Amino acid sequence: MTTEVRPFTVQVSKDALEDLRRRLAATRWPTREIVGDRSQGVQLATIRALREYWATEYDGGRVEERLNALPQFVTEIDGVDIHFVHVRSEHPGALPLIMTHGWPGSVIEMLDSVGPLTDPADGRDAFHLVLPSLPGYGFSAEPSEAGWDLVRTARAWAELMRRLGYDRYVAQGGDVGAGVTDAMGRLGPDGLAGIHTNLLVPALNDPASLPNGTEPERAALAAIKTFQSSGNGYFVEMATRPQTIGYALQDSPVALAAWMIDHDTDAYYKIARAFVDGQPSGNLTRDHILDNITAYWLTGTATSAARSYWEAYGPDAPAAGRRPLPDPRVPVGFSAFPGEIWRTPRSWAEKAYPTLNYFGEAERGGHFAAWEEPELFAAQLRAAFRPLR
Repeated sequence: MTTEVRPFTVQVSKDALEDLRRRLAATRWPTREIVGDRSQGVQLATIRALREYWATEYDGGRVEERLNALPQFVTEIDGVDIHFVHVRSEHPGALPLIMTHGWPGSVIEMLDSVGPLTDPADGRDAFHLVLPSLPGYGFSAEPSEAGWDLVRTARAWAELMRRLGYDRYVAQGGDVGAGVTDAMGRLGPDGLAGIHTNLLVPALNDPASLPNGTEPERAALAAIKTFQSSGNGYFVEMATRPQTIGYALQDSPVALAAWMIDHDTDAYYKIARAFVDGQPSGNLTRDHILDNITAYWLTGTATSAARSYWEAYGPDAPAAGRRPLPDPRVPVGFSAFPGEIWRTPRSWAEKAYPTLNYFGEAERGGHFAAWEEPELFAAQLRAAFRPLR
């Protein structure tokens, strides 16, 4: 194994873009759903509008252009080449921050928060930013063996920060990234000064153990139950049969797009409005949505990304991911966004994290907070980590 950190540049061939266009043009459509909402899945009008824009107006070179505008690197950790964006702030005393994306996201969902985090109005709030691609996602290599659960990834991130020379840093994550960041906080690697998440991972693991005496607590519990009964089809499939769904996702770009936008109700309807009505929600524009989907298609990582759910949550998940970990050993910050799958009450964050030292409530945004509202998201991080500087 080499510890070398190597520069990386995205290169997309014309042949790959032409193949994408051919496949988009050859889409075989199902019949229209027989209900008036998303209860049967992605609506035909939404995916047709997405395909039309993708095939006729979207600039396929955007992924390459946007990523190559930032410093990118690759380094081998535990046998896997890890791709990451690394932007150092020009402000003295900037705090190193490693930020982890989730599914169906990528580092692309975080790109518009780079500026607000590395170059804020008040330089005392600046961060040196490290954005790794999860193993099997985007431009990171996919693992060739089982065992890359949340804990192993958390350890890899600690090694990445050590390798970059950061002896004191903080970590943030949402979605799968929240699981990785939660594990980092519980492992307490040398140098980690604090964590922040915008998805309360312990609530999914054991919602019955959380307080339910107030209306906000009961509403949050009901939202989790709704998600677990009728909104987590993607979760169950990827946690139990990632290889099966992968055959469709690797073969059809429209199948991939439909799978990726069918995540949660709030995000789905925002994406639908962007394509059908041309009305984006914050930064969640048609181009930004397709940048992320196109990155999955061009890297061919839909199947390996799906396997990360099998690793972390599947019935045959490796024992390392099942070991109970202690409460976080570092200060924890949490931010609740109103469009999240459930809106976390402060009491839940306090119960889950005895070391909670920041709780924020944003006025807008949902599950993909950094993507949809990068300025509000960055403001939450600045506030959460200010006491740790």
